[in-house]
Amino acid sequence: MSQDPRAAAAKPPVLAVTRIPALYMEGLVKRYEVLDRLQDTDPAAFAARAPHIQAVAASGESKLPAELVARLPALKIVSVNGVGYDGIDVAACKARGAVVTHTPEVLNDDVADLAIGLMLSAARQLPAADRYVRAGDWAAKGPMPLARKMSGARLGLVGMGRIGKAIATRALAFGMSIAYTARSAKGELPYRFFPTAEALAAEVDFLVVITPGGAGTKHMIDAAVLKALGRKGILVNVARGSVVDEPALIEALEQGVIGGAALDVFADEPHVPERLKALPQVVLVPHIGSATTRTRQAMADLALANLEAFFAGRPLPSPVPECR
Repeated sequence: MSQDPRAAAAKPPVLAVTRIPALYMEGLVKRYEVLDRLQDTDPAAFAARAPHIQAVAASGESKLPAELVARLPALKIVSVNGVGYDGIDVAACKARGAVVTHTPEVLNDDVADLAIGLMLSAARQLPAADRYVRAGDWAAKGPMPLARKMSGARLGLVGMGRIGKAIATRALAFGMSIAYTARSAKGELPYRFFPTAEALAAEVDFLVVITPGGAGTKHMIDAAVLKALGRKGILVNVARGSVVDEPALIEALEQGVIGGAALDVFADEPHVPERLKALPQVVLVPHIGSATTRTRQAMADLALANLEAFFAGRPLPSPVPECR
C-alpha cells in the first residue's frame, strides 16, 4: 500500500495479518501506517519491522497463531473487526502482554434477523420456491409440495449469549416455545434449560447454533445430536462452521436423519462441499450474518476505537472476556 513516506513515518504502524474488510481498512489507512500482510508479502521487511509493531488489525476470520505472536515482541493490542476471535491465540497474546479486542453488541440484531430468516427459508423452502417459479415449474407442474409451519414450533438455542437472547425475543413473536443449552443455566431467563445439545435437540423442531467457536465447541453438533433432532428437525447454524461436524451433517441430510438445514457458516470457508450444495432441503448463504452496511460500519468504528484508545492511553472499549 503506497503512501507518502513522510506521512507514513508520522503514523504508528499496524500489522494487518489477513485481508481486512474495506470499511475497517479505510479507517486504518487514514490513521496508521498499515503493513498489509507484510509477514506474507515481504518476509525480510517484516523481520526488520516486527520488533517495533505494537498493534495488529484482524477480522473475525483471521488467524494469529502463537508462532506469529512470538515474532512480535512489542505487541500490545490485537483489534479484531468481528465478534468471533477463535482464530486468535489469546493465551499467546496475553503472555506477550497484549490485549485482544473485538466488536460485540453492534451485530446482534443482524445475526438474529438472519437466524429467523434462515428458519423461515428452510421451513417454507423459500429458495426452492424461487427456483420453482423461475424455472417455469409452477406453470408446468402446478403447486409445489406443501412446506412446514414455523409459528408455534419448538425452538432450541445452542448458546444463550447476546445474540441468542435476541433470537429468542424475535421467536416469541412467532409464538414459539424456547429452550436452550449453555455452559450453565441463566436463572434470569424464563426459558427451559438443557445441560447438553443432544438433550435439547430431542425436544425441539428447530435447533439454532449460536455458540462461540474454538476448541471447546468443535463438533459440538455431531451425529448423536442430529439423530436426536430427528427426521423432521431443522438445523440452523449462524455461529461457526467448526461447531458442526460437517461430514456428519451431510450424511444426516442425505439419509433423512434430519429434515433440513440452513447454514451461514462452513468448516472450510469459502469452500462448500458439493454434496452439501446438491441437497435440495438445505439453504446456504455465504457468511452474511452481520453483512449490512450499517452494521459493518459500526463494527469498523468499534475496531478503530479500540486502536485509538490504546494509542491514546485510554481504557479499551471492548476487550474480549479473557482479557478483561
